[in-house]
Amino acid sequence: MRRCAVLLLVLVTLTAQAQGLPTREGMPTLAPILEKVTPAVVNIAVLQVSPEEENPLMRDPFFRRFFGMPQQAEPQIAAGSGVIVDAKNGYVVTNAHVVKDAREIQITLKDNRRLPAKLVGADPGTDIAVLRVEPNGLVEAKWGDSDTLQVGDFVMAIGNPFGLGQTATSGIVSALGRSGLSVEGYEHFIQTDAPINPGNSGGALINLKGELIGINSAIIGPAGGNVGIGFAVPSVLAHAVMTQLIRYGEVRRGRLGIAMQPNVGGIDGAQIAEVEPNSPAAAAGLRKGDVVTALNGHPVRGPAELRARLGVVPAGETVELKVLRGKETQVISARVAEIDKSQAAGGQTVPELNGASLVEVERRGLPENNRAVLVNGVEAGTPAFQHGVRPGDLIIGVNQRRVTTVPELGKALRASGRVALNVVRGDFLLTIQLR
Repeated sequence: MRRCAVLLLVLVTLTAQAQGLPTREGMPTLAPILEKVTPAVVNIAVLQVSPEEENPLMRDPFFRRFFGMPQQAEPQIAAGSGVIVDAKNGYVVTNAHVVKDAREIQITLKDNRRLPAKLVGADPGTDIAVLRVEPNGLVEAKWGDSDTLQVGDFVMAIGNPFGLGQTATSGIVSALGRSGLSVEGYEHFIQTDAPINPGNSGGALINLKGELIGINSAIIGPAGGNVGIGFAVPSVLAHAVMTQLIRYGEVRRGRLGIAMQPNVGGIDGAQIAEVEPNSPAAAAGLRKGDVVTALNGHPVRGPAELRARLGVVPAGETVELKVLRGKETQVISARVAEIDKSQAAGGQTVPELNGASLVEVERRGLPENNRAVLVNGVEAGTPAFQHGVRPGDLIIGVNQRRVTTVPELGKALRASGRVALNVVRGDFLLTIQLR
């Protein structure tokens, strides 16, 4: 038994040396890799607006005094992680859900310095947010290419689990292109068995070169803890979102005018189920039945991945789609158009979606009914805006139940418990969690 253990140790050491991994006293170690990256990973403390503060009645001192409540609503404190990706300008990437409803944000560096942070922008659809701090003596993580990952690659997760302080764990890439795991619509997660726990959200997933290849985002665990199934937003997607958030303060999504479904031909790709007439897709020559196998040179495994990649292409840009049509492969260029936001004038409001202007419209091709509620305006900084509602969104349901008028929407939003909007945005159907 002892001889087997020695042979195994020798084999591991030789393998590590062959792969260029560092060793110390003849033993493989990841310490030098982590030593370079961990200063770029920060802890994030968030002072959140309490639910009472969003209720006009709860903000009324007379109402609170009459019912024997504290004179001021108590704010909530949440914690997570983040990654410094631009030391010169002080940009930090984290998860959108980490900084949701934030009143104040503070980051703590590995050297225990505490810095106030400002929210540059957040995108609930991809669960990515960008913060900015004073750029003084910061260390940044180097972006890696998540498109080069393969199942079985070694990775490390760095974050702040359970508020314990900076922690590093290791594992492998368990799967790629995971979808259907969150309430939003733009996802193709990296799955890993590197332990990720509450508080790791927004932290770094790195490869053995010390490159940032993912932003840790979610776990599946029966008791809220790690069971070896964690998920990270791929670095390619996170970087594209970051670029738009820094430039615009939001992700300005466009549309091609296609509906997608899994390919039934036994190969990777997204099959086009419908092409909207007079759309950019129709003008480019895309057809029903085409199978999209790559976007801008990046392979596409299925509709969820194509949806996620298209979802971060700014309106006005041209994309190249590698398309399988029958037995022939073609490359088709299509220009991503803006989502039409000006199809109705005026607007109504509902208190439960404060900040959004709503109108009833008729659209072909919607499920069950051709009528829906169009968001034709959202005031920045309002609850509706902070939840991720944007102009041009078509609200077709609440909690998977169809709504077609503003009064129906208001009544559905007043339901107790979990409330989520079912929204069509451009080419995509997504869910926006309100509470």
